[in-house]
Amino acid sequence: MNIWQLIKDAIRGKEKEFTRVSLRTEIFVLAIPMILEMMMESLFAIVDIFFVAKLGEYAIATVGLTESIIVIVYAMGFGISMAATALVARRFGEKEYKEAGAAAFQLLVVGGSMAIFLGLLGWTFAPDILGLMGAEQEVIDSGVNFTRIVFAGNIAILLLFMLNGAFRGAGQAHHAMRSLWISNGLNIILDPLFIFGIGTWGGWGLEGAAIATTLGRSIGVIYQLYHLFNGKHKLTIIKENMMISWVLVKKIMDIAIGGMGQFLIDSVSWIALTRMNAEFGSASLAGYTIAFRVLMFTLMPAWGLSGAAATLVGQNLGAKKVERAEKAVWLTTKYTVIFMGSVTGIYLLFHNQLAGFFTDIPEVQTIAAEGLWVIVLGYVFFAIGMVLTQAFNGAGDTKTPAYINIGVLWFLEVPLAYILAFPLGLGYSGIFIAIAFAHSFHAIVALYFFRKGKWKTIQV
Repeated sequence: MNIWQLIKDAIRGKEKEFTRVSLRTEIFVLAIPMILEMMMESLFAIVDIFFVAKLGEYAIATVGLTESIIVIVYAMGFGISMAATALVARRFGEKEYKEAGAAAFQLLVVGGSMAIFLGLLGWTFAPDILGLMGAEQEVIDSGVNFTRIVFAGNIAILLLFMLNGAFRGAGQAHHAMRSLWISNGLNIILDPLFIFGIGTWGGWGLEGAAIATTLGRSIGVIYQLYHLFNGKHKLTIIKENMMISWVLVKKIMDIAIGGMGQFLIDSVSWIALTRMNAEFGSASLAGYTIAFRVLMFTLMPAWGLSGAAATLVGQNLGAKKVERAEKAVWLTTKYTVIFMGSVTGIYLLFHNQLAGFFTDIPEVQTIAAEGLWVIVLGYVFFAIGMVLTQAFNGAGDTKTPAYINIGVLWFLEVPLAYILAFPLGLGYSGIFIAIAFAHSFHAIVALYFFRKGKWKTIQV
């Protein structure tokens, strides 16, 4: 089969037995829609900050502070998504398709309940959240409604994460890709319209960005639900599945807690780093936010590529093909390292130009450019860490990456960033250095635990 036919199959979503064809073909067919999915997610992040930056540094700071808290919602979505991928992939490897549908329904119940609770909390305490994060009063006054809308729309974020995890576990990564292309495509179109308006209508300003995001992601969720309930695919929710199974809910939570832990630990360290940056003023915070939005443009596709490892590990363990699962991980690692190594050179050469594209405020541009070239020094290690983390999660071993995150991010990255930024006087530069070093060390630790092989024995 030629490469163009494989690309067509990947995008169209031709269903395959991912425990039988060659591993290179499997990775290729799974990775293409995952990469395209994450490219759209990262493209939206770039476009969003491009338009928000036109509103000034207070608006950028509001987005940065809100995102540093909303990542708690992402953590919930990430954890349930990992449970979805592991459970559905294992059932598909065993060819228990009806059980996979039952798991998908329980995921909807769990994710929806969490989203409602978090939305109410975020709406109620939005001003306090921004204040606790060290926002200046001008940032709180101009950004509280943005924060409220983002939290109110978190149900779309959670369901989008969670259902895409289920589709990936089933090997139907094309549905995950299309849902994000729909949701983020709408975001990109609606963002400038809702922020700046059209004709005599002046738009909603910063709040318009939050409304565009929430509306776009909600349409993406509707697309996902349609394909889960239409009965045209192996992963489908039928009438018999539509009852709460506390056994399955418990199993989901057992796996999800580790996944949530990974992202929450990462999120707390992110919050701590953002809070440190806030000490250096809104310009520092704005530069930090721009740098990370730009970096996400390449991190997200790499995360999509590494996602192939989660599906292949889960399905091959379900089919009792342990050696094939391990081989899939090493092959995916190789491809991800090549990709991340290539983009490192781009950032090292063009960091000033990239930062200048998003802001013409000299101080903000200087800080963003420095963040780009310093952090990418650890990019190749980032690639290894991403694939191995996905492999653990695909096997249902979500706790090992969580423990690694605690050790590396909480006990290394945050203290190191503080020491470099304040006692040693490096300021925001010290924070960038700590990020590059800690995530590189994270990959080495993950490699050690992966070689120990405990992930091969996990039952889900």
